[in-house]
Amino acid sequence: MSEIKDKSIATFLDELASKQATPGGGSAAAVMGAQAAALISMVCNLTIGKPKYAEVETELKNLLIEAEALRQTLIDMIKADVDVFDKLMASYGLPKANDQEKSQRSEQIQIVLKEATLVPLACAKACAKAIELSKIAADKGNLGVISDAGVAVMAAYAGLKSAALNVQINAAGLKDRDFANAQLAELDGLLAAAEQAALHVYQTVQSKL
Repeated sequence: MSEIKDKSIATFLDELASKQATPGGGSAAAVMGAQAAALISMVCNLTIGKPKYAEVETELKNLLIEAEALRQTLIDMIKADVDVFDKLMASYGLPKANDQEKSQRSEQIQIVLKEATLVPLACAKACAKAIELSKIAADKGNLGVISDAGVAVMAAYAGLKSAALNVQINAAGLKDRDFANAQLAELDGLLAAAEQAALHVYQTVQSKL
């Protein structure tokens, strides 16, 4: 079976809209982040080599390297979300006919729930990074495509907020509240910083239109 990343956009959206549980919101969040990274790369590619932007060429070349690495990371997260969700569903499907089976099932669910909390948290971090990179694109990029830096930051912010929901729903089911609260605290920090950062980049882009 081909991976999601190798399918057409239409096929991905068909699967997203279907009755099947995966791909779902977590994969969609990763796609949003990957789109943000791709748009940052686009701004870089349309700025590098332009005499008008010679002073920022080195910086934009470095940004392009970072954006492309981030895009690959987020592409990998599309499948990571599907994999961990499938593992979680398999855990819920374990037998529970007696006390021993119930205990083993509960333990396995908790193990996978931790992973299912960390996977979207990693996506949220990657989207936060995309917001950070979009600032450079908005500050230094070719004015002819500056609106794309704005689209990038909005896609990254949407991806972050979307991934946050998956962190929160999975953390809610954890019995290890110290672990859960630590992840939620890290997430809250990301969200607090991202809101102002995304708004700043968006306003920067608007000021250049």
